[in-house]
Amino acid sequence: MVNVMLAGGISMALALLCTPLFIKLLVRRQYGQYIRDDLTHHHYKRGKPNMGGAVIIGAAIVGYFASHALLVPLGAIGALESPNSPISVSALLVLFLLVGLGVVGFLDDYTKIRKERSLGLTSKQKLAGQTLVTVVFALAALLVTDDQGRSPASTSVSFIRDTALDLAFAGPVLGGILFVVWASVLIAGASNGVNITDGLDGLAPGASVMVFGAYTMISMWQYNQGCDVVAGPGCYDVRDALDLAVVSCAIAGGCFGFLWWNASPAQIIMGDTGSLSLGAALAGMAILTRTELLLVVLGGLFVMITASVIIQVLSFKLRGKRVFRIAPVHHHFEMVGWSEVTIVARFWIIAGICVAAGLGLFYADWLGDL
Repeated sequence: MVNVMLAGGISMALALLCTPLFIKLLVRRQYGQYIRDDLTHHHYKRGKPNMGGAVIIGAAIVGYFASHALLVPLGAIGALESPNSPISVSALLVLFLLVGLGVVGFLDDYTKIRKERSLGLTSKQKLAGQTLVTVVFALAALLVTDDQGRSPASTSVSFIRDTALDLAFAGPVLGGILFVVWASVLIAGASNGVNITDGLDGLAPGASVMVFGAYTMISMWQYNQGCDVVAGPGCYDVRDALDLAVVSCAIAGGCFGFLWWNASPAQIIMGDTGSLSLGAALAGMAILTRTELLLVVLGGLFVMITASVIIQVLSFKLRGKRVFRIAPVHHHFEMVGWSEVTIVARFWIIAGICVAAGLGLFYADWLGDL
C-alpha cells in the first residue's frame, strides 16, 4: 500500500510543479496547437502550448521508479517493503506502452507544429508506429516468464478474469499470432478512443484519472486475493498484481497533477503525446490484469465518444445525413449551446458512473454473484 501511494504522490507532485516550467519552454520555442477550421469556437486556443502529455509520461516514470528506490532503505528500517514490490516485467511493459505510443504521439504533434497544420502524421505512419510498439509489447507479455513459468499475459480472452475462450485453441504458434492481433485491436482502440476524447479542456485527463484509479483498486484487490496469497477457486492468477497497482497509480497521479493546468481555461494541451500514450497504457493494464473486456465498461466514456464518430461516418455514407451537428459528440453539444465547462463536468459524471459500474461488476464476480 505504501509503494502505491508513494508512486502516485510523487508523480502528482512532479506533474503539478513541472508543468509550468514545461509551458514556459514550449512558449519560448513556439510549440503551439493548431485547431480544425470547422471548430471556429475553438480558434482562441490556437497557439496554446501542445505536447503536455510528455509531463504526464515523465512524472509517471519518475514516480514509479522513485517509489521503488525510496522503499529499499525504508524497508530496511521499518519493514515497509513487500516481497512482491521489486520492479516487475508487467509494470515495465505498461511503461513501455506509455512511452512507445507517447513517442508516436510526439511525432504527430511535432509534425503539426512544424508544418503548421491541424493534421500530423498520416494514418499509415501512425498505424505503423502503433503496430510496432504493440507487437513488441504483445510478444514480451506472452514469452517472458518468471521462475514459475508464468507470463504477464494470457492467450485467453478475459472479462473480469480469463474466460474459456483461449486463442491458443489451434496451437501455440497460431494462438500467439491471434494474441498479437487481439492486443493490437485493444491498444489501437483504447489509444484512439482517448485521442478522440481529448477535445475539450480537462476532459480526457480527468476521465483517465478515474479509470487508472479503478485499475489501481483492481490490481490491489487481485494482489490481496491472489492465488499465491489466498489459494482457492475465486483467487486471481495475475502476475505482478501489486506492481501493476503501483504503475497505475503513478500514471493516475501524473494525470491528476497535469489536470490542474489543463482544466478550463487550459494553459497547456495534452496533445497526441498524452492521449495516445494514456489509451495504450489503459489497454496494457486491461491485458495484464486479465480484464480486457471490462475496459469497455470502465472506459465507457471513451467508448461512447468513439461510437459517436463511427455513427456519424456510417450515417453520412449510408443515408447522406448526419446524426450529430459535428462529431465527436462533445463538440455537438458545444454547437447546441452548452458551455465547455458544463460538457466536461457532465461527461466526467458519465465517466464516474462507468467506472463505478465496472468496479461493481468486478466485485460482484468475486462475491460469486455473476
